[in-house]
Amino acid sequence: MITLENEIIKASIHSMGAELHSLYRKDSGLEYMWNGNPDFWPRHSPVLFPIVGGLLHDSFLYKGEAYTLAKHGFARDMEFQLESSSQESVSFILTDDQETLKSYPFHFLLRISYKLESDKIIVTYEVENTSDDTMYFSIGTHPAFNVPVTKGTVYTDYYLEFSETETSVRHNLDGNILTGTMPYLENTNKLPLKEDLFYNDAVIFKDLKSDTISIKTEKNPHGIRFNFAGFPSMGIWAAKDAPFVCIEPWCGLPDSAGHNQKIEEKEGIISLPAANKWSNSWSVECF
Repeated sequence: MITLENEIIKASIHSMGAELHSLYRKDSGLEYMWNGNPDFWPRHSPVLFPIVGGLLHDSFLYKGEAYTLAKHGFARDMEFQLESSSQESVSFILTDDQETLKSYPFHFLLRISYKLESDKIIVTYEVENTSDDTMYFSIGTHPAFNVPVTKGTVYTDYYLEFSETETSVRHNLDGNILTGTMPYLENTNKLPLKEDLFYNDAVIFKDLKSDTISIKTEKNPHGIRFNFAGFPSMGIWAAKDAPFVCIEPWCGLPDSAGHNQKIEEKEGIISLPAANKWSNSWSVECF
């Protein structure tokens, strides 16, 4: 476990999955990250790579060969190598090996970096294609934030506030597969939180105008502000009746019913030429 700290916040990141485990504000004594209680969900903030969500029949096709790959990919369950660290920043890397090549036939380097700036943590993903051919991948994040944030409040005291007024449909899941849509946000910038919101799995949006979602309550001034500029899709999820909510910006999507399973034709897939790099960042401000 690596700990970063400045005068306002402290963060802990584990080398397994390069996963953020703790985000703590020192003056208020508030912990913002979910504790990983396995009675609900044993993770904290896993990276989703090299796919986001599930594949039709848990497999994809590439150059006529079929490859089996579990939901959200393998990076979250792999040990990353510590590349560099300082008091306020750290960088981890993961590269392909004989096991990853069995399920994902590309050579890659995935770098995940964390940096503290005042009351904010910035998380950067960098993917380098070390293959000789074009690499196809998706990437996303899955951080779980405590709700309620403070003692004396309950889950339904909180809401998600979008930075823009939204009118958007929800893309429905049947198991791991996208199957259709339903009306959801209608000329609003707020989504009240309640436990049954996620009884039918994640709430998925493909066309939000917002680049920031905040967790807030009218009961006190504490919450988080999550910026995801550059991530085209968004999943919002919690385990059943769990005291957290995940804000999940994605570059990629689960398969849809009827997809031909060719990875290069997968919706939301990123095409990265040989020897090229791709990067994107998200951040969380604690207040």
